[in-house]
Amino acid sequence: MWFAVMLPLSAFAAPYAAMVMDARSGKVLHAQNADTRLHPASLTKMMTLYIAFEAVQNGELSMDTYVTISKNAAAEPPSKLGLKQGQKIQLRYLVRAAAVKSANDAATAIGEAIEGSEAAFARRMNRTAKAMGMTRTTFRNAHGLTEEGHLSTARDMSILGRHVIYDYPMYYNLFARQTADAGVRTVSHTNRRLLQDYRGADGIKTGYTSAAGFNLTASAERGSQRIIATVFGGRSTATRNAKVAELLDLGFREAPSRVALRAPGKPPYLGRGAGAGGIAVANNSDPAPGTRAKSVRVASAAVTRSLRPKQRPGSGAADVAPLVAEVRDDIDMVLKEVAMTAAVVAQEASAPAPAAVAAPIGVVKPVRRPETVVAAATPVLRDTPTPARAAEVVTRVSTSGGRHWGINLGRYPSRYHAEKVLLKTALAETATLDGSLRKVVHSNRGFDANFMGLTRETAELACRRLQARQVTCFMIGPS
Repeated sequence: MWFAVMLPLSAFAAPYAAMVMDARSGKVLHAQNADTRLHPASLTKMMTLYIAFEAVQNGELSMDTYVTISKNAAAEPPSKLGLKQGQKIQLRYLVRAAAVKSANDAATAIGEAIEGSEAAFARRMNRTAKAMGMTRTTFRNAHGLTEEGHLSTARDMSILGRHVIYDYPMYYNLFARQTADAGVRTVSHTNRRLLQDYRGADGIKTGYTSAAGFNLTASAERGSQRIIATVFGGRSTATRNAKVAELLDLGFREAPSRVALRAPGKPPYLGRGAGAGGIAVANNSDPAPGTRAKSVRVASAAVTRSLRPKQRPGSGAADVAPLVAEVRDDIDMVLKEVAMTAAVVAQEASAPAPAAVAAPIGVVKPVRRPETVVAAATPVLRDTPTPARAAEVVTRVSTSGGRHWGINLGRYPSRYHAEKVLLKTALAETATLDGSLRKVVHSNRGFDANFMGLTRETAELACRRLQARQVTCFMIGPS
């Protein structure tokens, strides 16, 4: 006699795999079945979001772009935001829903907005994965629901998580938000428990399907250490979180307290029209399971295609210079204009009388600043009679008025990147940052981009304005 026994889905355990990595160096600290191709589930959305960040940075669209929801996106099963066919919603809300709630309809809508169709977006996901060195990953969709051939490994997902952290640090805070405004409603994080209970945890992405089990790629930072841990095939949310916490603890024990940061470096841009920029893809077809993906050839690392509109015919202008050169020239021009303006102001201020004839701008020598400024002393201008009213000296960072606050715009892999962000932000946000001091602070974790010399009210206002434009911003209190 036969008896039918009903077992819960968790009884049919998915294959287990794990990886622990020192995020700073990429060194592997623990691996178990790390190269076994398994179902990644919603860990897939890390790549969907990575490409969204890349597309925004390269001008394909912006966070303010309105996306029209297709029938295909609206029909995706839960977890979902509940979007309707024909509905229009800004990209920023789709990104938040995919990162925080793991919404499948939002992920599909992101892919279709960037590449026109989910199939085309999957091909771009595969090109980007190959360029990152994810040699055993094949994507078929943007959300991670089970589909034949949609497979990855614990190693590849750890590599992807590391790129998410270091390639687009200005967006990484999304993955630590316990709630987020997704436009149509407020959504909650899929793994609030780990974020709340594990000290230093700040992301990254959960995943679950019956075929995959309970997956998670997590990261935590303590002091100068940052660890990434990935688990495939957990039996429940609780047991998966417990295992990930155990693996993160292992990582913090094994990793050195101090190690040189070796950020992975962004892969070459493989988006729409990238071929015109000197990048050639050797093979866009997906690798067969168990085979090694063909590499991506980069014909030229220089950018030869400008994202600006082309000049009209007949203008007679020379070819557009590479984008990197344009940015450098723009920066030099702005700095020269600022220096010339300062020289003119200084010249006018130091003129002895209105009737005096000013020297040509070209021969004006800048006034040497005093080595030490004593706050209590009344400053005296050289060769100038003492006026009836004491002269007022305005310094860049005031010693009064509470200008001891600052803001932080994120941590970057090089001083060049940090200074570039500071300059760009200073030019765009003159209303609140005028007169502040740009400062790059170097530590073994990277280069912090800071503005200092602000009042608390100005720092709060600056952060609100920058965050409204999706720029990472944190206030720095008086030391």
